[in-house]
Amino acid sequence: MPTVAGMTITVLDTYRQTHDILGAPAADRPELLRRMAEPAAGLYRYFPGEPDLVAMHRMTGGFPLDRDEGRCLEALAAMHGADVWDRVGRALEGGLGALQEAVPGFAIPDITAYILLGDPANRYFMNHALGMTGNGSVTGYLALTFWPFEEVLARVEATAVHELHHNVRFAPGGADWDPATVTVGDHVVSEGLADAFARQLYGDELGHTRIGVPHLADDEVFAKVVTGLGVTGMENFGAWVLGDEAATAFGGTPVGLPTGAGYAVGNRLVDRYLAVTGRTAAQAVHDPAREIIETALA
Repeated sequence: MPTVAGMTITVLDTYRQTHDILGAPAADRPELLRRMAEPAAGLYRYFPGEPDLVAMHRMTGGFPLDRDEGRCLEALAAMHGADVWDRVGRALEGGLGALQEAVPGFAIPDITAYILLGDPANRYFMNHALGMTGNGSVTGYLALTFWPFEEVLARVEATAVHELHHNVRFAPGGADWDPATVTVGDHVVSEGLADAFARQLYGDELGHTRIGVPHLADDEVFAKVVTGLGVTGMENFGAWVLGDEAATAFGGTPVGLPTGAGYAVGNRLVDRYLAVTGRTAAQAVHDPAREIIETALA
């Protein structure tokens, strides 16, 4: 467990546990999964009531418990062979160092990273999310779900620090995320900043979240998303940030946007803001979304 300036990074050993789950009798797998997921249950601390960790696993595209064992074991071996767990730990250590240098004195809580193999039969995860999803929105926890496509494995470090930037941005004392008032603009800007940070550390090719790349130069997509930056209600964010396919997959209402639209627009807004102010993505980790949007659109 590496330590950076007094805080600890824990990358849970989900490789061995996933291997054991996939090799266990089907009836035993849900309980084994619960045990594996329990150290990362804080990811769901803002959910009402006690979270059903098996249901959350399925909802977020985690590996299946009742099929595709051979395919999943092969994919798990590929992830292990690519040193995914150690690479995530090293990337988080380096990313935290960069953030602490840029924002000295900011207290960052200990971080637990939870790495999952994805579900090869999940259409949204495989075809639209391109085999990678992440959640860094709950300070102290990161969840990374992978399918070992070549492009995914090449971006392990960039993906980890993208989610780390979210984690630090919304840590206590950082940027505010009030579910009652948060806007699409807050979410879009956070994705742009996280991508900019990944690009700062790993370059544009690896640092851009892949789902947004096809729309980076699409002015119609940009204009459409800008009209929704003030939308509130987190149930609406999937469509505006991730696109219509995500909205459909997770029970939202499509708004006429392609997959990754909000990421593309977030990158454009943040790039403009950083160019105008001369700041880096690390330095801007807590800059208010409203200020970033107003500067970028001026």
